[in-house]
Amino acid sequence: MSFALVAAGGAMGAVFRYGISLFPLKAGFPLLTLFTNFAGAFIIGLITGIAEEKGLNQNIQLFLKTGFCGGFTTFSTFSLETVNLIEDGRYQAAGLYIFLSAALCLFGVAAGKSLKAVL
Repeated sequence: MSFALVAAGGAMGAVFRYGISLFPLKAGFPLLTLFTNFAGAFIIGLITGIAEEKGLNQNIQLFLKTGFCGGFTTFSTFSLETVNLIEDGRYQAAGLYIFLSAALCLFGVAAGKSLKAVL
């Protein structure tokens, strides 16, 4: 059941992300991706806040947080985990996580792109 909830939510999130990418916006800056990342972070924060304050069924959370938000943008999960570290007073861990996430992911993209010559 859990896998089905994540799959359904993920498919929905991916479709929403694709829909946003179709907006006819011409800019020299990735505004639609920035908007998607912000929206995903806002949505996962809202869901988490509601779950903490009022309670929310675990299956609904799984569908929305892991499924929808994960399919929409994984940046939302990164943002939630960073805020959780900060709220727990783990400022150094939060800073390290931010730095390593950005640095390793940028390196990963560059490394992956460089493999085009090998493949």
